[in-house]
Amino acid sequence: MTRTLALLESPAQILNLLEWAHDEDGREIAAAVILPRAEAAREQLRTMSGLAERTGPVVSTFSPRDGARELARCAAVLAGRVARARTLVIGDPFSQLTQALLPLARPERVVIIDDGTATMEFAARLREGRPLTRWHSTARAPARAARATRWLTGRPVELFTSLPVPAPPNVTLTANTYAWARAGFGPPEVTDTVDLLGTSLVETGVVDQDAYLTAVARLAGTHRVDRYLAHRRESPAKLAALAERTGVTVVRPELPLELHARTGPVAATIISFPSTMVHTLPLLLAGSGVRVVIQEVEPSWLAAGASGHASRFLAEVTGSARERHGLATVPPLRSS
Repeated sequence: MTRTLALLESPAQILNLLEWAHDEDGREIAAAVILPRAEAAREQLRTMSGLAERTGPVVSTFSPRDGARELARCAAVLAGRVARARTLVIGDPFSQLTQALLPLARPERVVIIDDGTATMEFAARLREGRPLTRWHSTARAPARAARATRWLTGRPVELFTSLPVPAPPNVTLTANTYAWARAGFGPPEVTDTVDLLGTSLVETGVVDQDAYLTAVARLAGTHRVDRYLAHRRESPAKLAALAERTGVTVVRPELPLELHARTGPVAATIISFPSTMVHTLPLLLAGSGVRVVIQEVEPSWLAAGASGHASRFLAEVTGSARERHGLATVPPLRSS
């Protein structure tokens, strides 16, 4: 019987599973990893899956996005595993597949592991009893999203997170201090350069691509950026346009940015748009001398179809990181 099953869909979720398992005294874990369509993201997931297996968890990969046959096979296999799991670890409570599987689960313990800034939205929606839909979504909430909220609020839940979130009712917070990563990686070599961290805000429909490229070009010129560390979801076409426009070296890290920065070399100054990194990197790079700076997002950069909630959410990410870690911010440069 699978005692502990983790449902994971991103490299960061694998990293945070390993952080959670670090405090679980050798617990046997089976991890089901759902592969995305983007090849760069798949490569990071394969790398992290290999690292996870060397650390302890047994990893199985699934490709439900490859077609109806693969989706049916994935659903059939995972349905049985989810039904048998005594501890269910969820990497992405907003996932369509995870939400579809939840009614089959009868676990004794439920753990939500950190999934970046989406965790902030998860905690807020669970606290307010709202359907579990992503912060940037403008579509009507499907029935499964409301069922997921009811399922999770109907039982004790542990939230394992590095983010400053108020605990929803019936939820226990456990701090993710990145003890496993800090013990096993680094400290990094720090170079007298500037790194700019990429973001998938364009790919998720929040920020207009032309406005983003203009902002990055201005930022790179003003702050003499040496490298652009791409987000795993960024499209090759956008990155090619960015490299041509800015002359900056574009790097696709093989590991999540937290581990990439921890292993080094890393720039003495890291500029990031509002994202998970403005919360995690200060923890992982504490004592290294690296300075993390937040590039604020100008409302005029938002895509035409972006929700009104998007701008407020990005401001919340920035404000909470500034308050918690004392980070400086770069005022937004208007796109026109």
